Amino acid sequence: MLNWFKDKFKKEKEINKDEQIEDIETFEEDFENDEDLVEDELLNQNDNTSVNCNDNSNDNDYDDSNENENNNFNSDDKSFDGFLKNSNNENSIENKEDEDSNTDSKIKEEVVEEIQSEENNEQEKIGFFAKLKKGLDKTRKDMSVKINTIMGAYVKIDDEMLEDLEDILISADVGMETTMKLVDNLRETIIEEKVNDPSLVVPLLKKETLKLMEIEKTPELNIGDKSIILVVGVNGVGKTTTIGKLANKFRKEGKSVLVAAGDTFRAAAIEQLKEWGNRANIDVIHQNEGSDPAAVIFDAIEAAKSRNIDVLICDTAGRLHNKQNLMKELEKISNVIESKYPEAKRETLLVLDATTGQNAINQAKQFKEAANITGMVLTKLDGTAKGGVVIALQSELGIPIKLVGVGEGIDDLQKFNSEDFVEALFEE
Repeated sequence: MLNWFKDKFKKEKEINKDEQIEDIETFEEDFENDEDLVEDELLNQNDNTSVNCNDNSNDNDYDDSNENENNNFNSDDKSFDGFLKNSNNENSIENKEDEDSNTDSKIKEEVVEEIQSEENNEQEKIGFFAKLKKGLDKTRKDMSVKINTIMGAYVKIDDEMLEDLEDILISADVGMETTMKLVDNLRETIIEEKVNDPSLVVPLLKKETLKLMEIEKTPELNIGDKSIILVVGVNGVGKTTTIGKLANKFRKEGKSVLVAAGDTFRAAAIEQLKEWGNRANIDVIHQNEGSDPAAVIFDAIEAAKSRNIDVLICDTAGRLHNKQNLMKELEKISNVIESKYPEAKRETLLVLDATTGQNAINQAKQFKEAANITGMVLTKLDGTAKGGVVIALQSELGIPIKLVGVGEGIDDLQKFNSEDFVEALFEE
């Protein structure tokens, strides 16, 4: 039984082996046939590909060129945008540089103008001091030489030396009252500071003189958008000349100026003022000789209002301070100004001749009672050895000296400065 199973199993194994061989042979034949088909298919595809490649070569070239052109166009777009951006950046940079340059130029111009202004002010100050020093030459030589001689003659400070100093100051027309006050103050300072050297007296004298001249009222002219200046004084002090120089000064400062010829009593006063008006290129309002001065001032005020004038300068008749009727005429003119031109800034300037010395102080006291004097103008300071009267005028009356005449030229009317005056007066 066992042998039978063995034989059967052996036969089945042989049969399976034969079947496997047949399957392998069949697979090989199928594989060979498939391989031939694949080769034929590949050959056909190669032929078609070559034909398609030849047919589509132009299309591909066109597409490539289009793509290149598109790429180039896009690149150009980017380049153009970049160019615009760069241009805008460059323009903004240039504009910023221009702005910076303009700013720098403006700053430089402002600095240059400021420097030039400071230089002009400094030159103006030096010019005034030089003219003032020259104008006070006679007073300075007379007073300074004597003071220095006395200081050199004493080895110590005593009452006798101070008495000699008093005599010198009185001879320079400082005046008795002012001289006594000045020397008394000097003596107190010497005692307080324990000064024994005579060479130190002059610097102390300068300081005490300056203190005596200090007053609360300002030396500046009270000038606004609309102003009126009434000029008063006795005959011969230089009123008309002062008005001409003052008008020229305001015109150079860019102000419109009108002059009223209110001195209708003095012969040729109107013609003289008109001549000064021609020199300064300024109109003069006038009437016939002998007319009412108050009427002339009234007409001038109306003309100043209609012409929108900045500064109206009114001349008045030269009058003696002891003539009551003429002083009343001055009060009448003042009333016209107050009633017809109340909105204007007002100055009443008293013109005094420095060569008259103590007589100028008497005139000032009388005019101060008759009119509201706001300032004084001192003329002919360059022609007198009595310049010491300036100290007495400002210290005794308490009225500021606003202008001084230090020459005959049209520009020789200068603002007064106490410090410059004292320095020029006592300079060796």
